[in-house]
Amino acid sequence: MRGERVWLFDLDNTLHNASPHIFPHINRAMREYIERHLGLDESAANRLRQDYWQRYGATLLGLIRHHAIDPQHFLHETHQFPDLARMLVFEKPLLHTLKRLPGRKILFSNAPRAYAEAVLELTGLTRHFAAVYTVESLKFRPKPMPQGFRTLLRAERLDPRHCIMVEDSLANLITAKKLGMKTVLVSTGSRQSPFVDVRVSSVLQLPQRCGRL
Repeated sequence: MRGERVWLFDLDNTLHNASPHIFPHINRAMREYIERHLGLDESAANRLRQDYWQRYGATLLGLIRHHAIDPQHFLHETHQFPDLARMLVFEKPLLHTLKRLPGRKILFSNAPRAYAEAVLELTGLTRHFAAVYTVESLKFRPKPMPQGFRTLLRAERLDPRHCIMVEDSLANLITAKKLGMKTVLVSTGSRQSPFVDVRVSSVLQLPQRCGRL
């Protein structure tokens, strides 16, 4: 690979705010899926969903490992949105921000492809990304698992030392940093970490801060 800078962007709560509408919808859909397919009540299903998310970084991984759930079916059933456009919370100036950042940009998300591509299309972000990697692309080895990172790096023939990971998840940035990447944490918190090179409260701040990377 040439020595150009390559930006790896997370999607949810990095490029748009999924917390107000989208995440509650997905969490409810996952809980209801677990209720239906594992025969659990609401409380037990919610505990299992949260437990697998904490243990494996994704509820899906726990369901695959312990219950032989079909990942494609699970993702399809839990990412149905009656009106995704109205649920999105997106800052339109971010389009100009990404245009100003020098280097290739790749989307690197644990979300399913259909959902990720729909968000990119609705926000106008599609044209800013040279490639899109979703949980299917990662062979269901999502962040923070190193295997997913290595799948992307191999496919794009990237040197991690030339990559900048932009994320709202510290756990995912820890893996990125251990692989040799520069890291940007998108967070309004004040917690410091040796695995974070730059902290921003919004991606809109990146052009002013990228000189530190």
